[in-house]
Order: sequence, then structure tokens, then C-alpha cells
Amino acid sequence: MSFDAIMDLVLPSTLETLYMVVLSALLAVVIGLPLAILLFVIREDGLNPISGLYRVLDVIINILRSFPFIILMIVVLPLSSLLVGTKIGTTAAIVPLTISAFPFITRLFEQEFTNVPKGLIDAAKSMGSTNGEIVRKVLIPESMPGIIAHVTNLMIMLVGYSAMAGTIGGGGLGNLAIRYGYYRREEFVLWIAVLVIVIIVQLMQWIGTKISTSINKK
Repeated sequence: MSFDAIMDLVLPSTLETLYMVVLSALLAVVIGLPLAILLFVIREDGLNPISGLYRVLDVIINILRSFPFIILMIVVLPLSSLLVGTKIGTTAAIVPLTISAFPFITRLFEQEFTNVPKGLIDAAKSMGSTNGEIVRKVLIPESMPGIIAHVTNLMIMLVGYSAMAGTIGGGGLGNLAIRYGYYRREEFVLWIAVLVIVIIVQLMQWIGTKISTSINKK
């Protein structure tokens, strides 16, 4: 297979991988950030403790986190079909990727919130700030460098998961590596796919570190 032919395969597969990773990460953050804030607020030492609700949510998140991704993909195939109209393809793969990602990022965000100095929260309380104001003006700004770092780690994790999604027709570089590198014995295609995945991960880590460091300096 010529190099040009390989590039004609690699470039669309790379875009498919980025599509799956970015969209599923965005959905995971949209779900996970409010959930993490809720968990922080209602935890036993939180702003408005509701221990019963916290325990229920804590168990649900732990159960979702315990599912191996390859099994989760198979389990949620009917849900993917219901939501996007198909069980295979890049858009269908976003469903299990998001379900796998949001409990992970929720827990990381919650842990990050607990690292905010209690003195800052107590000072905000003493000035008459409401719980909502404490979350918006203290909790989120103080946690932002860590939040960026966690989102970076999430996206890197999703790159690996998206490659696994390719094994059951999820598209992307994983699917390319399986179809051409494994089934057709085009080993050069396999190594090109691996190289592109490594480059994507390195770029994500570099960009995430730069943004986190920049915010931290401010």
C-alpha cells in the first residue's frame, strides 16, 4: 500500500477519533461538573449536608466506574441505537464513551473541590455569601487549574477508549488499526495509527499543561 493511500485512510480516521474524544469529553464535563458540585455541597462536611442523598449518588458513581469499558460498550449498544439510531460508527461510540467518562471526571472534580482551603470557604461564609456564590466565586476559580488538568487526563483516557471502541465498529484510529493492521496484515498502517495516537496524546498533554499553568499563575 502506498504512503498516499495510507494517508487517505489515516486522516479521516484521525478526525473521527478527535470527534469522538472531544464530544464525549464535553458531554462528560457538562454532566460531571454539576454533579461534582452537588456531591461537594451535600457531603457530610459540605455546605449543605444531605448524607442520605450523597450515599446514594456515591454508590451509583462507584458502580458506573467499576464497569470495564469493553463490557460497557456491549451493554449500552441498545441505548446507542435508541439515542442515535445505530449501534456502530463514531456517533454511536460517543454514548458508551460518555457514560464511562462522566463518573470518572465527577469523582476527580469532587476531589479537587475538597482541596480548596477551608479557610477561604469559611471567610466567604462570614461575609454572608450564599452557597451559590461560594461555588461560583470561590470553589470554581480556586479549582480551575486542577479542573483543566483533570479534563486533560480525561481526554487522554478517552483516546485509548476510542481505540477500543474501534474494535466493535466505532470508527477512528482503533478501527483502522484493526481492519488494516490486524485483519489485512498491513503492519505499517498499524504502526502509523499508533504513532498518530501517541502524537495526539502528547499534544493534548502539552496544551492542557500550558493552560493549567497559565491559569495557576493568574
